[in-house]
Amino acid sequence: MHGKAVKYLEEKGIKPSVQRIAIMEYLLSHRTHPTVDMIFNDLSPSYPTLSKTTVYNTLKLFVENGVALRLDVDDKEAHYDGDTTTQAHFYCLGCGKILDIYSNVVTTDNIPELQGLDILETRVYFKGYCNQCKIEN
Repeated sequence: MHGKAVKYLEEKGIKPSVQRIAIMEYLLSHRTHPTVDMIFNDLSPSYPTLSKTTVYNTLKLFVENGVALRLDVDDKEAHYDGDTTTQAHFYCLGCGKILDIYSNVVTTDNIPELQGLDILETRVYFKGYCNQCKIEN
């Protein structure tokens, strides 16, 4: 994973520091759409000099350079996704789980109002209750 993260960062023009590599590896290996706090809490025991500010600034850099997505599905805090392919997301209002939805729902091909426009970004969020939360409630 280490080599993959370094190569990925370099391809995007990001200098791969130890902490940036660790955060990128975390995003690539944890498909849970973590928050800054989650990443910091999981990585800080292995990287004692890591600060929450460093995690935040690194994620901001990753988003600006197309290495990660910032998901604003939760009103409380941002979540991050290392998978930058076109996708929608489902956010469970019960447990807070975020699921990736790979479907043609995120394509703009069949929306006449968008034809001819230069679409730079598409974000589709579904909010509701996952099957587990439906059963529990």
